[in-house]
Amino acid sequence: MAPDSSLTHGIEAATIVPTKLAHIVLRTTDKRALLDWYVAVLGGAIVFENEFIGFMTYDDEHHRVAVIQMPDLKKSEGLAPGLHHVAFTYAGLRDLLATFARLKERGIVPRYCINHGPTTSMYYEDPDGNRVELQIDNFATMAQANDWIRSPAFEENPIGVDFDPDELLARFQAGEPEAVLKKRPDIGPRGLTVR
Repeated sequence: MAPDSSLTHGIEAATIVPTKLAHIVLRTTDKRALLDWYVAVLGGAIVFENEFIGFMTYDDEHHRVAVIQMPDLKKSEGLAPGLHHVAFTYAGLRDLLATFARLKERGIVPRYCINHGPTTSMYYEDPDGNRVELQIDNFATMAQANDWIRSPAFEENPIGVDFDPDELLARFQAGEPEAVLKKRPDIGPRGLTVR
């Protein structure tokens, strides 16, 4: 039987992009610890769980993070091929800093923080060592962010500038303008060390 050409006619020449990133799925030896961490960090709720899998969400999507229980997994040693991190964007600096303060009270602190230029980012590690970036966009539009990424400043330093989240929170609480707090300082070239 010949394939139905009406389904493919004209599609070969077009690139169709997804409408959104739907969810991430993690495998672990301790599903409960991982689910609890993501619920705490993302302010979500578990929508389904059994012995094998659990789903959580923080919005109207049926699930954003799924965790699969796999008791025979072995921890990797050192750097290995695979996913480096996943990132979640907050509406603004107030929300990011409020989340930082809430998590710090629970003993969950970022491993490192970087103002990349287009984003201000805090990097955490879940109980299995997976990296999770909580970020905000530093520009009002994606066009402005894309222009900045094409700038000489980004070419000179595509990684960004480390910052102390406690200091950033104190400056925000003192009333320093958000535009000033989100502007990446110019430190010149920075090596491409990946953490």
